[in-house]
Amino acid sequence: MNKKIKTPAVDMLFDAVLTLENQDECYAFFEDICTVNELLSLSQRFEVAKMLRQKKTYLEIAEKTGASTATISRVNRSLNFGNDGYDMVFKRLPEDK
Repeated sequence: MNKKIKTPAVDMLFDAVLTLENQDECYAFFEDICTVNELLSLSQRFEVAKMLRQKKTYLEIAEKTGASTATISRVNRSLNFGNDGYDMVFKRLPEDK
């Protein structure tokens, strides 16, 4: 865990996220707390991570997601040297998601 982001405010935000019960509630909360571009960036990174796990090339990922090679590289670094958060979530998601 990155101690730089471990603050009471971040704890409160994560506690709030953990209260969300379904996708509609997620949409309502995240549309209020994030800009459209922030949400799209987060979802793009998640899609990039999924495609990297599927062994897609940077070119394939860039073409499908519109992500820059810098973004793809950052996500790849998180997958390889991060806190395994992506892997934890991917294991919990149904295969078709």
